[in-house]
Amino acid sequence: QVQLVESGGGLVRAGGSLRLFCAASGRTFSHSAWGWFRQAPGKEREFVAAISGAGLNTYYADSVKGRFTIARDNARNTVYLQMNSLKPGDTAVYYCAARTAQAMAVPQIHEYDAWGQGTQVTVSS
Repeated sequence: QVQLVESGGGLVRAGGSLRLFCAASGRTFSHSAWGWFRQAPGKEREFVAAISGAGLNTYYADSVKGRFTIARDNARNTVYLQMNSLKPGDTAVYYCAARTAQAMAVPQIHEYDAWGQGTQVTVSS
């Protein structure tokens, strides 16, 4: 059974940093694209970042470009999201997701077929 588990969320002041982790189990994801998404209260879930199966290509939402970095460790079946210069507008539940049968990094939510339970990130002003 495929399982994705996020961790690393928390409360941080504006300008601070957090690093999110997503550990996968149940199969090997070395050829799968990964993505991070977020959902703020009262808003729809939105794309944050994605990384291709080989890790050679990354894709970011304009709102986080230059501040967030996505990376993967295939040996550990883990994907990371380094978040720097955090803003109150980054407050949301962050979800990791995988395209289990596809290696291309894409921003469309419906393209991802495995999801974690989410981790809360709160940025205070």
